Amino acid sequence: MISAQTSASTPFATLSPDTLLDAIDSLGLRTDGRLAALNSFENRVYQVGIDDAQPLIAKFYRPARWSDAAILEEHAFTRSLAEAELPVAAPLEFAGNTLHHHGDFRFALYPKLRGRAPEFDNNEALTWMGRFISRIHAIGELASFAERPALSVARLGDDSQAWLSAHALIPPELLDAWQGTVERAMGHVRSCFAQTGSFRHLRIHGDCHGGNVLWADDGPWFVDFDDTCMGPAIQDLWLLLSGDRDSMSRQLGAVLRGYRQFRDFDNRELQLIEALRTLRLIHYAAWIARRWDDPAFPVAFPWFGTPRYWQDRILELKEQIAAMEEEPLVPAGLDWE
Repeated sequence: MISAQTSASTPFATLSPDTLLDAIDSLGLRTDGRLAALNSFENRVYQVGIDDAQPLIAKFYRPARWSDAAILEEHAFTRSLAEAELPVAAPLEFAGNTLHHHGDFRFALYPKLRGRAPEFDNNEALTWMGRFISRIHAIGELASFAERPALSVARLGDDSQAWLSAHALIPPELLDAWQGTVERAMGHVRSCFAQTGSFRHLRIHGDCHGGNVLWADDGPWFVDFDDTCMGPAIQDLWLLLSGDRDSMSRQLGAVLRGYRQFRDFDNRELQLIEALRTLRLIHYAAWIARRWDDPAFPVAFPWFGTPRYWQDRILELKEQIAAMEEEPLVPAGLDWE
């Protein structure tokens, strides 16, 4: 298991139920004491009961991760999407503010949205997703973020690998295999980006997988824009794909059938799908390691840091190398050039 000490502290150690409720009461609300923790590792998110009103969702941001300015850019983006009548979870405003401070903590409140886990195994749902994501991107390309990071090979790949190496987290018997595989994988990633050439960076969701979508009777609701950034459109599409190559081709065709109803799609970005998947795998391993001092992480990821864990990651990266050597995925059922 992990033995290296990270620089992170235990940032939520003092976020007691009383502190949480006091923070929300400070906005002039009257909480009724009902609290339910929701699934979130990076931040802390709760459903909070309010006297004589619907419950609210309280999101307490991980200290020191984002600046106030970066969080406010996220809020402004999601509120602009909501004002355009797009189904997104946007923060509520109290006394003219969406970001609030209470002691060492910063938090925002959101309306409670009802929905179920999406079912992306049917084309209709995927086409529906494509239509809404294209509308999000149409607004996302109208301006740029100044405080939030851009999706980049250096940030997700190089920095993550450097951090893992610097903290000696790889078992010695697997170190050469890991480093050699990562270097090969990153070489293929750079090749994919080079072959794609210049592409448009726009404001995107950034982490648009099924866990960040609620499905209601009237379609999807997009939640948790915590990783919103400047990046290529394909980043918000490829995370909807799963299964073998034929399945992903069908799914991609369904998504783009909806997407192209509202916005053009740059076909060259298909070259980035497997490269982005590879960056996500490397970044995910570093993310868990960087958060290991947070007590929630050893509980949630007890297998992390074991030789078996790193053997599996090496195998995944080798599979990604093979995937990046193939021709880009082509969406099924569409006229495509």
